Amino acid sequence: MGLYRVDVGVAEGRLPLRARAAVDAGRMVNLLSRGLRLGDGTTIGGVAALTVEPALLAQVAVGRSVVLVTGTNGKTTTTRMLTAALSSEQRVASNSSGANLPPSLVVALAADSSARAAVLEVDEGHVRAVSRAVAPTMILLLNLSRDQLDRTSEVRQVASDWRDMAAELSEGCLVVANADDPMTTWAASGAPRKLWVAVGQPWTLDTVLCPACNELLERTETDWWCTSCPLRRPAPDVALDGDRMVVADGTETPLDLLLPGRANRANAVVALAAARSLGITPEAALPRIDGLSSVSGRYQTVPVAGRRLRLLLAKNPAGWRETLDILDDSLGPVLIGVNARAADGRDTSWLWDVPFERLRGRQVLAVGDRRADLAVRLQHAGVAVTMVEDLVADLARLPSSVTTLDCALTYTAFQDMRRHAQR
Repeated sequence: MGLYRVDVGVAEGRLPLRARAAVDAGRMVNLLSRGLRLGDGTTIGGVAALTVEPALLAQVAVGRSVVLVTGTNGKTTTTRMLTAALSSEQRVASNSSGANLPPSLVVALAADSSARAAVLEVDEGHVRAVSRAVAPTMILLLNLSRDQLDRTSEVRQVASDWRDMAAELSEGCLVVANADDPMTTWAASGAPRKLWVAVGQPWTLDTVLCPACNELLERTETDWWCTSCPLRRPAPDVALDGDRMVVADGTETPLDLLLPGRANRANAVVALAAARSLGITPEAALPRIDGLSSVSGRYQTVPVAGRRLRLLLAKNPAGWRETLDILDDSLGPVLIGVNARAADGRDTSWLWDVPFERLRGRQVLAVGDRRADLAVRLQHAGVAVTMVEDLVADLARLPSSVTTLDCALTYTAFQDMRRHAQR
């Protein structure tokens, strides 16, 4: 996707003159970037275009029904699912690559000027500014947990920013929020219109204290409440119950996803609830969601050195908690990769919050720039670990009976492995 595809929209004259010049500038930068093999055009063209016209995001969103999807975990998959569901009835623009900062949103919208609907994944720290620019029809608030604290705000600050955003929304915007996350609930509670979706929250260490008053939260398996103020889990309008979506009126919809794990069932329920509120029936939406087998390379199986690697993305403790559930499905060797580049976050102290003890009894191969840090953590967890210096050689040493491995990777390690598989 790139700005060089927007000629139809520009020719129709829907954009002001300065905005057209900005789009042209972005198009030329994208062409140059691609020609020099410096990038794929999902960001740099948007940066150039916004330099020429800072208000371009608002301008390319005019006349569209825009849905924003944000949260620490599940943004890319939920965006892909909701886009698939809405596409059953209309053309939908979306940033399908997962690039979720304002320059990439400009690229996504400008690249498909004929789509009257848009579903945009947005970084949780930028969603308030994006909401102000695009006047969304709906915002999906998934969860908040610690992630890349070396370059982003502490989680409570993000929740406070979300709360301010919710209070600014018009009556026309519906907030679809995770009722099982206290910070998301607190943030969404001031929105004029809300739809509460209960999808569970296995990771709770970021919400020990109430976001409203800083006193202790109490929890049961299906409920939470503050011990000192009125904040508590709202009654859900839609809920995940095992492998079913259950609506408050008792309507049930079974899920039969190709994508593995509880987290993806949760993502599917959020997407289905949002689609239902936008007039798409579960019967129309579900086949498109059930049929997804990979999202931006996640869960894809790729060949490397005569083995098949199933690629799983895990970038923070909450995500690793869900990924370990998927790894429980097999008992063979596991390959784990950790980098600490800018896109991952430089700090790897989060490794000590991941319950890697669950991998005891299995062989683990540690790869990536920070494989030594990972190996130390795994050794303390009592897990047998081998640091990989030569991926091809170390995979070749595995028994011939090991034909497929699960491969759990942080963001840039995930991209590295995808490139390795393409060689």
